Amino acid sequence: MSTAILAIDQGTTSTRCILFDRANRLLASAQAEHRQHYPRPGWVEHDAMEIWETTQALIPQVLDAAHLEVSDIAAIGITNQRETVVVWDRRTGQPIHPAIVWQDTRTDELCQRLALEGGQDRLRAKTGLPIATYFSGPKLQWLLDHVPGARERARRGELLFGTIDTWLIWNLTGGVHVTDPSNASRTLLMNLETLEWDEELLSLMDIPRDMLPSIRSSSEIYGPATGALAGVPVAGDLGDQQAALFGQTCFTPGEAKNTYGTGCFMLLNTGLERIESTHGLLTTVAYRLGNQSPVYALEGSVAISGALVQWLRDNLGMIQNATEVEALANSVDDNGGIYIVPAFSGLFAPYWRSDARGVIVGLTRHVNKGHFARATLEATAYQTREILDAMRLDYGHALSHLKVDGGMVANDTLMQFQSDLLGVPVIRPCIVETTALGAAYAAGLAVGFWKNTDELKLLWREDRPWHPTLPKPQQEALYAGWKKAVSKSLDWIE
Repeated sequence: MSTAILAIDQGTTSTRCILFDRANRLLASAQAEHRQHYPRPGWVEHDAMEIWETTQALIPQVLDAAHLEVSDIAAIGITNQRETVVVWDRRTGQPIHPAIVWQDTRTDELCQRLALEGGQDRLRAKTGLPIATYFSGPKLQWLLDHVPGARERARRGELLFGTIDTWLIWNLTGGVHVTDPSNASRTLLMNLETLEWDEELLSLMDIPRDMLPSIRSSSEIYGPATGALAGVPVAGDLGDQQAALFGQTCFTPGEAKNTYGTGCFMLLNTGLERIESTHGLLTTVAYRLGNQSPVYALEGSVAISGALVQWLRDNLGMIQNATEVEALANSVDDNGGIYIVPAFSGLFAPYWRSDARGVIVGLTRHVNKGHFARATLEATAYQTREILDAMRLDYGHALSHLKVDGGMVANDTLMQFQSDLLGVPVIRPCIVETTALGAAYAAGLAVGFWKNTDELKLLWREDRPWHPTLPKPQQEALYAGWKKAVSKSLDWIE
């Protein structure tokens, strides 16, 4: 009898393979980073073949670590960095260009052209998204425009497109070409109501329909794996942030989670209702289980959170390891009056300003490395506060608490400041690998490993809460300083 679910969590900087049992216990984990390529300012690329090879190498490692055989695996769930684009040859399986990563801004001019008629929000009614460099459709259009012969080959049916979930499933199954609505809803190409590729949107970006994957549910058997996992059903597919919402068991409308990773992403379950944001948020598909109706969410996306700590380490050399940032931040009592706005490639929600660039304001001779570290952590909390404020306005209800996950939630100083700034409790679960857990849940439900979402809800366990302690006037004064700092980052790029 199968005893575990394998989750493949393919993220922006690394890939993780994690095994979970029926009691929600993490049995084993294996992880490896992949290279980041920055060929020009604002361009970010990955080698899709390196990602697939890394995934293949991790699978036997995690099985060995858990002392399990392939026959012990009930199903495989996939979760992924969402808007990153791969185009590959249908016959050879070789990508025709490096993967263009979600952070990449090379499509800025293209997005401006798309927004000339009707403005940045012209596609919101259909897609729930503004026209922005973040999303996959313009990246795909750029590839077809700039790789010699690509559009002609795509029209002849020789090329396939996918986000990273599609790329991994295609390789795992030996050629099943699918995605799910949580990923498809991030492309600017899917109609949120029909959950199908939209002919008008495809025509707008001159994208051949035949190169796109079939949109299936987030939890169903797509096909059996081949190779090292031969015969194991690949049965779950969720974009990373929706997977974290699912792993946090936020199944009830009004429940929200925030994931602190390379970027920072807050999702609020809105149930069967598609709420069109008027405050800079995204309307997205949270998940669809089998043939059930889709569940929707409001999302606030922040491009740079944990990546700012990496910048402090790699570019400024103020720390040697990311875990050192908390001790350095606690070497001072406050931020020394400085704010860091990490608009390295523009600002995402709620601004959607590609003309913004990073700024550091409030510098005096008093400021030292400790203040930089504290301002680095605080930048993530301030950006999260902006998202929460927008959600309150769009949804019409205040949150009673916020569930949190991701690598940065191990930082107690950040979590306390986050609670102080939001004015609500912040709650960390026992398993913070909720992205991988959500993918495992989706796959497990598809094969009957778990019965239903009620059973999953019972598995969630709280590790630690943080409660707000900062007086309201101090909270608002700090936040006002952040808003002023953000204003200095705008209109930088002509």
